[in-house]
Amino acid sequence: MFLHGTSRINDRGHLEIGGCDTVDLQAQFGTPLYVVDEQLVRQRCREYTEAFKASGLKFQVAYASKAFCVMAMCRLAEEEGLSLDVVSDGELYTALQAGFPADRIHFHGNNKTPDEIEMALDARIGCFVVDNEIELRMLQAIAARKEQRVKILLRVTPGVEAHTHEYISTGQTDSKFGFDIGNGSAYEAVKLAASQPNLELLGLHSHIGSQIFEVEGFQMAIQRVAEFSRTVKEGLSVTFSVINLGGGFGIRYVEGETPLHVSQYVQAITDAVKLHFEGIAPELPEIWVEPGRSIVGDAGTTLYTVGTSKDIPDVRKYVAVDGGMTDNPRPALYESKYEALLANRANEPVEETVSIAGKCCESGDMLIWDVELPKVDSGDLLAVSCTGAYNYSMASNYNRIRKPAVVFVKDGVGQLVVRRESLEDIVRHDVVPERINKQTVLS
Repeated sequence: MFLHGTSRINDRGHLEIGGCDTVDLQAQFGTPLYVVDEQLVRQRCREYTEAFKASGLKFQVAYASKAFCVMAMCRLAEEEGLSLDVVSDGELYTALQAGFPADRIHFHGNNKTPDEIEMALDARIGCFVVDNEIELRMLQAIAARKEQRVKILLRVTPGVEAHTHEYISTGQTDSKFGFDIGNGSAYEAVKLAASQPNLELLGLHSHIGSQIFEVEGFQMAIQRVAEFSRTVKEGLSVTFSVINLGGGFGIRYVEGETPLHVSQYVQAITDAVKLHFEGIAPELPEIWVEPGRSIVGDAGTTLYTVGTSKDIPDVRKYVAVDGGMTDNPRPALYESKYEALLANRANEPVEETVSIAGKCCESGDMLIWDVELPKVDSGDLLAVSCTGAYNYSMASNYNRIRKPAVVFVKDGVGQLVVRRESLEDIVRHDVVPERINKQTVLS
């Protein structure tokens, strides 16, 4: 397993993260356990801000909270000077409860409800990213009733297909997100938005997908958004002060994946903006981006305790752990690949190839196929790397399995940021109707 950030193998032959021995973390917090390398998260935040400062352009880096949204992460993002993207009332509530400045919150989503819009307006958030005409008209009506003038971006699809999994491609014409540039709906949306008295149109938003390892897709999207901006200026006398280019910057999950350094993505983006937006407006637009996975993804490690195994001669050896698709559904959803090691015996030589199975009652609950490890025993501690993004966020209670705890580690201290769910938590929201016989329930 490739060691990210502060991860290392210590003198005891154990995996150590943030100065904390993972065997000690297992004893203190139990497993499954999400471990987040706080120093690496902060480093990733600073890589973005420093790269944009070097470009000379105005910018905002907004952490895409959908990747991993807990109060501690919101506070960390604020400390590092980032803005914040939210996509639901739950994410917005988490941010507000964490004390995140509302004027640095951007609200995304293709189906914002009236209640969510009301909540965001009452909080005086900084910007709405408007996804469709229904939302545009609804936001105008609610803002007018509240006597507010609201800053917005219009999400557009530039017709660029990123080289990624079809479920996480979003910039192509056939997408559930945004106004399409190619068929004219984006132009009509600009015309409508610019005419609304309670909406202040700052600019455009374009997101082409996730887990992208090259810059050509971003450059093409920038060119098309710039061409559209020029058309809008000439036809409607509307200019944009902000261009949001989304996120999607890839990380390394397994050997053979080669993402660029943050500075390379940023330089390609800013150079393309300087090239294609020159002369459209008196000033180049402010550039916003929305990294999520690339800030927290490789900073996360999930620890599991090995339980049972099943060896099928000449076929496969299954090794089961105490978690699975409930804490990491990505292999089942996207056929995502991961690396792993035995955290309690990290220096021992490889002896066997096994497949890591989860504990859910599903044949598809497989975390890793064919990973090489020392001979695995019941009770071993398995560490799976790069689980910081879209693992806790997508966790479920399938089979009524409790969600794991989350720990931030830094300078030898493990700090709990999310408590492990209890059995009481599992039934906390259950309600048994009076018509159901109580004796039947008890028996």
